[in-house]
Amino acid sequence: MLKEIHEQSEVVRTCLEAFSEIRFNDQQPRLELTQQPLNLGLSSNFYDGIDQIKILACGSSLHASLVGKYLLEQVAKVPTSVHYASEFRDAPSPATPNTLIVGVTQSGETADTLAALEIEKQHCSGETRFLGITNQAGSSLEKLVDRTIHTLAGSEVAIAATKTFVAQLIAFYCWALDVAYCRQTLSSDRLHQILTELHRIPEQIDLILQSQKHVIEQLAKDFTHTQNCIILGRGINFPITLEAALKLKETSYIHATGYHAGEFLHGPIAMLDSSVTVVAIAMPGVVYEKILANAQKAKARGVQLIGVTSTNNPEITGIFDRVLTVPEVDELLSPILTVIPLQLLAYYAAVHRGLDVDRPRNLTKTLAVD
Repeated sequence: MLKEIHEQSEVVRTCLEAFSEIRFNDQQPRLELTQQPLNLGLSSNFYDGIDQIKILACGSSLHASLVGKYLLEQVAKVPTSVHYASEFRDAPSPATPNTLIVGVTQSGETADTLAALEIEKQHCSGETRFLGITNQAGSSLEKLVDRTIHTLAGSEVAIAATKTFVAQLIAFYCWALDVAYCRQTLSSDRLHQILTELHRIPEQIDLILQSQKHVIEQLAKDFTHTQNCIILGRGINFPITLEAALKLKETSYIHATGYHAGEFLHGPIAMLDSSVTVVAIAMPGVVYEKILANAQKAKARGVQLIGVTSTNNPEITGIFDRVLTVPEVDELLSPILTVIPLQLLAYYAAVHRGLDVDRPRNLTKTLAVD
């Protein structure tokens, strides 16, 4: 798992090189676009007549899909829904015309996701198209869909997904930007800005791994006897709370739960006392002040409060007991960075508990049967 965490910067580079039809201008700190800026093997008319997107996924793939939903709605302006494939099989949503159905599974063999896609194919109507996002070429998923986006993460051995999750994020970013370009929902300047910052992500991941590894390893010692951990986030980082909680549960067997920070006030805050650790993802942007206010409410209940943020000013250090710092980045791209220290935290928490990080109990890499 640790090896695969450290491979993530190269995975991002590989994905961007494969998906981007762009080149850097050595004389200017910006990108020059040549025709369509992204190439995911989808022609512009693939999106014609599509009014909405429906995504089917499980586990980490579902968490990546929730980031994708945010991007597709906020950047590409396409109404998007995300469904638990395991629930969809027994209670499918009504078939709707002019819908793009997307199956997301790193292995391409997840039984629930494949079954949900089969149901959609049986009941589809109108201009319904099917897209797959997977890390495995030649998988069963590809036989069910019209087009496939390959995430190019390479082989992942550890059961807990790390680099395949980040590769899925990059696929969603590039896909959403491609849709936005085709539908002209982004200005050229904003598209330039996002693509430029995306190409800085690999070196920023490396910086996190270099600067935070020992900090997180020391922090993880405090998790040796931790039984309950709550992770708070808002906006585009809410799905990262779910993914971070899943990583802690999978590797260290800590009862961890991710919450939307606003919804946390509607009941779950009653769980807080000095025995609970709270992690808040607080990246500067639209929801920054709100998440800080939520974190302060948690701190007032006597919890150990950890912040994941790109700022380290007195305001931040006064709120959080410990801070995991990531580089400054556009809030829109921040999930790719905020997940990295939380992956490391899950890894080292498991190591300090003496657990087999790569082979957690009761789990398999691919859930290919019911």
